[in-house]
Amino acid sequence: MFTSDDSSEAVFLDRVADALHRLPGVEGVALGGSRAQGTHHAGSDWDVSVYYRAGFDPQSVRDIGWPGSITGLGGWGPIFNGGGKLGVDGREVDLHYRDLGLIDRLHEDACRGEFTIEPLLFHQAGLPSYILLAELGLNVTLRGELPRWEYPGALRRSAPPVWWDRAELTLFYATEGHARHGRTLQFAGLLSEAACHAAHAILCRRGEWVTNEKQLLTKAGLRELDTLVEALDSSPERLLEAGAAARELLTAAVRAAGVVD
Repeated sequence: MFTSDDSSEAVFLDRVADALHRLPGVEGVALGGSRAQGTHHAGSDWDVSVYYRAGFDPQSVRDIGWPGSITGLGGWGPIFNGGGKLGVDGREVDLHYRDLGLIDRLHEDACRGEFTIEPLLFHQAGLPSYILLAELGLNVTLRGELPRWEYPGALRRSAPPVWWDRAELTLFYATEGHARHGRTLQFAGLLSEAACHAAHAILCRRGEWVTNEKQLLTKAGLRELDTLVEALDSSPERLLEAGAAARELLTAAVRAAGVVD
């Protein structure tokens, strides 16, 4: 249940939720992002998801008349299957489409320890398919009844080594493919990506849901890598030293989390 010290915010959110819940095919509406988790600030936007099984058409959202732009179904790929930005009562709403049929299948996969990682803009490590389960675990249901599951034990066992393998391979290429040749920017980018992979491994091992990469390194206790990046220069020797230090830090973190022995 959403609560706010500002009554106008509650009235605004009720208006949005009611309008979306009335649309054909919509079974539930949820508040996500920082506002659902209580980490928002005054300028934070409003992340709202519509959950449907069949018969939902984004055109019905456009027909409400709110200004902005939204995609068709599938506009953001097979996992995050679309949405956009809308203006409602002077506030910015990030709208997301969520297919409950797909979510049911992804939950079944996760309970077997199976998942996929899809490329998506702004997600350095890629988008794990179980992120839709994470949203349901952290979001606030505003209308309808939506499922909420515990972190599957099979996923806690299967996912960490997958993520750590990706971290190791990315870090290896960052070092050998770029640091050794003094390519600072590309090295730094891959170092950041490797850290995100390692953070996913740690949080999966803990059974802790995460819905994006904004707080990923902080939650995994990997912010110390910031100091390595701040000290980078174009010297291959210094970059190689930074790569070795990053490997040591990440390895210690995943070992402490129980990802590796």
